[in-house]
Amino acid sequence: MSNKTSHESDVSFIQALAELLRENDLTELQVKRDYGENDSLNVRVSRQTQTVMQQAAPLAPSAPSAPAPAPAAQAAADPASHPGAVTSPMVGTVYMAPEPGAAAFVSTGSTVKEGDTLLIIEAMKTMNHIPAPKAGTIKRILVEDGGPVEFGAPLVIIE
Repeated sequence: MSNKTSHESDVSFIQALAELLRENDLTELQVKRDYGENDSLNVRVSRQTQTVMQQAAPLAPSAPSAPAPAPAAQAAADPASHPGAVTSPMVGTVYMAPEPGAAAFVSTGSTVKEGDTLLIIEAMKTMNHIPAPKAGTIKRILVEDGGPVEFGAPLVIIE
């Protein structure tokens, strides 16, 4: 039982680190906790930042056409702002099915009830089922099976 409690406190600790990262606008944070001989936790929490670069002369003639796609690109770049977005509560690896070769929990167009499992995020060898926060239809799936996910990253959109 103490092992499970330790994992739960580790997950809470990682979530607190991710929150600290976001609140202080940091891009990376690394911490090592030593619990005793051969027992430690080494955590690195990082996030991607978008860098907008502008070139002077070569792109200047096409600059008038650049503002037109910007709103669409901005909307596509930040699905987390969508009111139906379900975001990741942790850093980990996404699994769309309960086991390899099994059917995915959800697909685009499927209907879910509040509490249904949308996907699994593996963090520190612990499988965390991510529940639907509300009933609705899956409009978009924004992550890939087996891919990494950051804290706060949008996972799916439910409408």
